[in-house]
Amino acid sequence: MSDVAHAAGVSTMTVSNVLTGRRRVSTQTRTRVERAAADLGYELNLTARHLRAGRTDTVALAVPFFDHPYFGELAARLARLLAPEGRHLVVEQTGPSREAELAAVTRARWQLYDGVLLSVVGMTAADLDDLRTSVPLVLLGEQQMPARYDHVRMDNVGGARLATAHLLATGARRIAVVGGAEPSADAGMMPARTLGWALAHEDAGAAAEPGLVVRAPADLASGREAVRRIVRDGIAFDAVLAVTDTLAAGVLAGLAEAGLRVPDDVQVVGFDNLASSELTVPALSTVDPGHEHLATEALRLLDVAVARGPGRGADGAADAPRHVTAPAELVLRATTRERRG
Repeated sequence: MSDVAHAAGVSTMTVSNVLTGRRRVSTQTRTRVERAAADLGYELNLTARHLRAGRTDTVALAVPFFDHPYFGELAARLARLLAPEGRHLVVEQTGPSREAELAAVTRARWQLYDGVLLSVVGMTAADLDDLRTSVPLVLLGEQQMPARYDHVRMDNVGGARLATAHLLATGARRIAVVGGAEPSADAGMMPARTLGWALAHEDAGAAAEPGLVVRAPADLASGREAVRRIVRDGIAFDAVLAVTDTLAAGVLAGLAEAGLRVPDDVQVVGFDNLASSELTVPALSTVDPGHEHLATEALRLLDVAVARGPGRGADGAADAPRHVTAPAELVLRATTRERRG
């Protein structure tokens, strides 16, 4: 760096400011420094510099899939929030199994990040309780997490309850939940959203029939196949709560294939409010799980964990970890009818 400074006729601090973009310098000075650096073949080793400073200005997002729209939108949202601060997002795929997630959380390269946002799908609460890491960590996910971790989640129960209550208020009486499971608040996304469906029926004094819980993986083809199965089995239904927007898009395809009109014959509500949900035909009514709130809170909690320093937070005595639930909101479009009365 001193050679670059000498060639450009400036101080080493000015060279550092130009090459890191840390402070504004005149266009003329920047041009001289960049030309001198290029002539001398000088490249700034940002990794070494950041490690010496104790920060890399890089946050990792570890997710089970790259090819799921929800995780793609989450990554884009986080990157947008980090950019104004000159920070960067690295996205890693863990794989959707317990073994893959356990392998991921022990990766040595995680030490290169200021902190990690980990979306948990396969690991159990016991696995997380046994985990020891000095990397600041905030958990994302829809199951119960150990109290010692910062955790941000969606209001799966409340969101599904809102959606089902709206369907009941429009006159629907046989609401199938596609992607459903055994109702539970803390066993994951599908059980929690099924619980919301059941509680909305209870609120309205209506029966939530177990036969309307249709199990299906959360993908497009499974949504269409679920409708085929319901129709083939002769199960009467006048509405569908799909536990994800991706499933809901498949449900719409299955209903069209069966000659059922939406929303006249069957109403449909999804969950996630993906960007694509506005583009289905008809446009999909869905639950917005508070994406902006979730992303903002996850980064805020991670910044607090980073400020605590190594050996604190989840693994040491420090401020009590926070468990945050993002608020859900119903977004009504063309796949549902208006409330009666």
